[in-house]
Amino acid sequence: MTTTFATLGIAPRILENLAPIGLTTPTPIQTRAIPELLKGRDLLGLAQTGTGKTAAFGLPILSALLAIGKRPLPKTARALILAPTRELATQITENLQAFAAETPVRTARVVGGASINAQADRLARGTDILVATPGRLLDLLDRKAISLAEVRFLVLDEADQMLDTGFIHALRKIARLLPAERQTMLFSATMPKLIEELAQTYLKDPVRVEVTPPGKPVDRIDQGVHFVNQGEKAKLLSDYLGEHLQERALVFARTKHGSDKLCRLLESWGFGVAAIHGNKSQNQREKALAAFRAGEIKVLVATDVAARGIDIPDVKHVYNYDLPNVPENYVHRIGRTGRAGKDGRAVAFCSPMEFAELRSIEKTMAQPIPVIGGEIPAEAAKVDNRNRNGQRQGARPGQNQGQKHGGKTADGQHKRPARRPSRRPKSAQQGAAHGGASAPVRAKQH
Repeated sequence: MTTTFATLGIAPRILENLAPIGLTTPTPIQTRAIPELLKGRDLLGLAQTGTGKTAAFGLPILSALLAIGKRPLPKTARALILAPTRELATQITENLQAFAAETPVRTARVVGGASINAQADRLARGTDILVATPGRLLDLLDRKAISLAEVRFLVLDEADQMLDTGFIHALRKIARLLPAERQTMLFSATMPKLIEELAQTYLKDPVRVEVTPPGKPVDRIDQGVHFVNQGEKAKLLSDYLGEHLQERALVFARTKHGSDKLCRLLESWGFGVAAIHGNKSQNQREKALAAFRAGEIKVLVATDVAARGIDIPDVKHVYNYDLPNVPENYVHRIGRTGRAGKDGRAVAFCSPMEFAELRSIEKTMAQPIPVIGGEIPAEAAKVDNRNRNGQRQGARPGQNQGQKHGGKTADGQHKRPARRPSRRPKSAQQGAAHGGASAPVRAKQH
């Protein structure tokens, strides 16, 4: 028997909205989670980004809320969904509104970077579903703009990132204000020890649904690591971007300042680029994402604030300009490509100082990342326990197999790949290597 959303038990009024937005066949996480949630069970869901988690928890909640048949009380919410970033909160809200179109169920979003007074006014009328970032929710609770006494459904989405970004204390404060009798759902792409402890605190006799081993990236993402000195990363990135000018690329930097600096440098070289990070206003972040989604810019530079909140199927390339300090974040970063069944490519730039981070990432994924260019630092090679010398030198992600970069020296070490002749004078190359902006301007992307 073929599994459909109807056979899973979703309310008919919600079913009418699914096919028009492309939801016809349940994903594995939806197939396994929805029946359990409709029974009222607490749930611990482990699945990578892009597997349909929002529908997995959203459709059962919407079905239950429709059955209530009356409006929520002022300044209350019946379901609370907590997300670590503004972008993810926006994505969840938009999905839920599409699922619930033409029904009485209403969804509100509260995040930082927007008018708290306007949000308080919106909550004064009451809402069925409240999607919030923890910090802004606490601000509204302090103002007594919202009460959590009527919450019957709690969702912690991307719980591992909420812990990574220091929201554990906020979660504890929020938990004390929630009714004991509620249905709780915790979703995470990875399962570190703190998530196990969080699950024991929030969940009661939960069913565990795991559709992909934690830390394993989707198989359709073509990965590679390129060893490079820190000062040469900008030039190398421009070479990679220049090979795929008409394809969307997401570049991850470690810091807000570094993101802005790299964005300005790429812009001076003629790339259509924007940056998003925690210091940008909500309006700036939404404007940048809208331009990226529409193809008005082809390159978006971001910190990890965007790793869980960008759901754009046509992101073809992810570049880890700086490797993340938290190895699980690598999985979330590269999960921004290879979405909706499409192929994706991810390249990690690894400087000598980042070799420990690379090893932690590979340990988390339980697999090596193929070397596609550059030399393994000599000091790092001494402590490298696995035999990189035995690896096949892979082609750059996105190139034909015959277009290989790099080779090996007589002692088996990887040598730097041959570079195509630079279009910049020597002085411009030196400026690029040091983060300057003296390179001639490239043709603008459209």
